[in-house]
Amino acid sequence: MTIGQDFNVIGNKFLIHFIENNGMAYGMEFGGEFGKLFLTLFRIVAVAGIGYGLYYMVKNKYHRGFILNVALIFAGAMGNIIDSTFYGVIFSESTFYEKATLFPAGGGYSSLFHGKVVDMLYFPLIEGTFPGWFPFWGGEHFLFFRPVFNIADSAISVGVFLILIFQRRYFKEEHVEKESANSEILED
Repeated sequence: MTIGQDFNVIGNKFLIHFIENNGMAYGMEFGGEFGKLFLTLFRIVAVAGIGYGLYYMVKNKYHRGFILNVALIFAGAMGNIIDSTFYGVIFSESTFYEKATLFPAGGGYSSLFHGKVVDMLYFPLIEGTFPGWFPFWGGEHFLFFRPVFNIADSAISVGVFLILIFQRRYFKEEHVEKESANSEILED
């Protein structure tokens, strides 16, 4: 696909919309080429830490749901690292007019660790205009759920969201220990 090209999956509410970004949320950049290298290397170190954490959690029999959610975060982060590390090496540059070529004769569009991340899932669910009386944005166009993301981003978001929702269940023993310690203090 060319950059910006899309096709409908479910009407105009779910589209495959091809874009590339430099690897941060909403296409933000982090200090040019050295920033990109730093970001990729930081991600690799973070994923190594998460991987060690997963090993530790499995070994110490943490709650299975918690382990699964951390594994989702790990897998999503790993997917984005693979994209940003290798995509630029094995593909030519995508443009608005030309599709990228896999293993181009002259090499990819960038070096190792400097590739872009491909995003493609787009859900423009609600579109309209703010009423004139609405503060700040009255009369302006709005689109609910504008971000374009990928499956790796989804895995990270779902993992974090589920940890937040079920944290009491995942850390139940910790809550029980704190409650018993608090009751002992109150009794004394």
